[in-house]
Amino acid sequence: MTKISFDDLKNKVCVITGGGGVIGKALAIGLGSAGVKTVLLDLNKEMADKVAAEVKTETGSESIGVEANVLQKESLESAKKFINDTFGKIDMLINGAGGNSPKATSAVEMMTEDLKSDLGKTFYGLDIAGFEFVFNLNFMGTILPTMVLSKDMLDGGGVVLNVSSMSAFRPLTKVPAYSAAKASINSITEWLSVHLAPVGIRVNAIAPGFFLTNQNRFLLTDEQTGELTSRGHKIINGTPMGRFGEVEELQGTVNYLMSDLSKFVTGIVIPVDGGFNAYSGV
Repeated sequence: MTKISFDDLKNKVCVITGGGGVIGKALAIGLGSAGVKTVLLDLNKEMADKVAAEVKTETGSESIGVEANVLQKESLESAKKFINDTFGKIDMLINGAGGNSPKATSAVEMMTEDLKSDLGKTFYGLDIAGFEFVFNLNFMGTILPTMVLSKDMLDGGGVVLNVSSMSAFRPLTKVPAYSAAKASINSITEWLSVHLAPVGIRVNAIAPGFFLTNQNRFLLTDEQTGELTSRGHKIINGTPMGRFGEVEELQGTVNYLMSDLSKFVTGIVIPVDGGFNAYSGV
C-alpha cells in the first residue's frame, strides 16, 4: 500500500513569485513544513529576505529571498542563475505575483444614465496605463516566470502552480483588468498543462476566495475605521461560510498539488473559497 504523505517534497526546490507577500509567506511556510527549500522571489528584496528568515525559523527548512521583476525576462534569468548556484535545480514554481491597483478600478459597479455626464467614475474613465499594468502584472507576470524558471523541469519533470481568482469564474465589478487577467490565467493553465504533459511537467492553479491582503484591503475595509465596506459585506453575504479565508487555509491544497499525491492531476483550477463559487445568491 502506498503511504499517504508529503515525503516526496523533502529537499525539493520551489520558487514562489510574490514571495514577500502575505500569501507567499503562508505557502512558503506550508511547503517548508514539508521539507521544501523555498525561494521567495520578489521585487522588494528586503521583504523577501524578512519572510525567508521567518520561514526558516518557523519550519527549519532552507529559505532565501531573491530580487527579481516578474515582468522582465533578463531579471528572471539573472535570478534563476543565482537560484541554481545556491540551491541547484528548480523543481517547482508557484506564480504568486499579482494584485490590483486603484488606477485599474472603476469608482462605480455599473453604468447608469446619470453617469453619462460623469464618465470618469466608469469604465470609460479608467487609466489605460493602470489597466495595462494590472493585466500584465497578473498575466505576463505568470507567463514570463514560467518561461524562464520551469526550464529546469524539462529533464525530470516538475510542477507549476498558478494563482487564479474567483474573478476568473465570474468577473467581479470594478476590477476589469484583474478579472480579465485571472480568466486568462485559467486558460493558460489548461493550455500549458497539455503542452508540457509529455515532458512530465504538471500545471495547475488555485483560485482563492476572499482573503484580506494588501492588494484588496482598500476595497473591502474602510481605511479609517477598519469596518467592512459595502463591498466587503456583499462578499461575506455571498460566502456560505460567512467569513474571509485565513491564508494558512491555502496550504493543504497547495501541498497536495505540489506533491506526488496529485501526480495524475494536471490542468485544473481548485477554488479555495468558502463556497463562494458554488453559491447562486439564492
